[in-house]
Amino acid sequence: MPTLQGHISFAGALVAAVINFPHAAHCENTLRAYRVVGDAIPDSLTGAKGDAARGRGIVLNRQVGLCLLCHSGPYPEEKFQGTLAPDLKGTGSRWSEGQLRLRIVDAGRLYPDTIMPPYYRVDGLVRVAPAFAGKPILTAEQIEDVVAYLVTLRDAPTP
Repeated sequence: MPTLQGHISFAGALVAAVINFPHAAHCENTLRAYRVVGDAIPDSLTGAKGDAARGRGIVLNRQVGLCLLCHSGPYPEEKFQGTLAPDLKGTGSRWSEGQLRLRIVDAGRLYPDTIMPPYYRVDGLVRVAPAFAGKPILTAEQIEDVVAYLVTLRDAPTP
């Protein structure tokens, strides 16, 4: 049976892997300004809505978003989904667009002990490969695509 310490060590390794992973955002050198209001970033990082189909692709892509390392979701075709973080099923019913955006941009602002990496923060990080220092994991456009997709995940209505 795995121990809590084993889970913590594994989670730390996952976070380090995600932060050090070569990703699509490596060419975006500056972050766009955003405003946090309570537990949300109410405004789009790009000024436009994202594309839900592209967002689904990022969530499922084990070389870009890496979401399924820790999360599970309504993806019966995907093997080896994570169990360290909340299931993505019903995400759009639990959180608003702005709340989802902040959780992806920097969940540590809400949960200081989270193992979820900040996908759109570059300061204060440790164990970042020199080639990726100062670069976010996802671009602003990718964040908006993931948000657009996650808000579509609603709990099925009860009969």
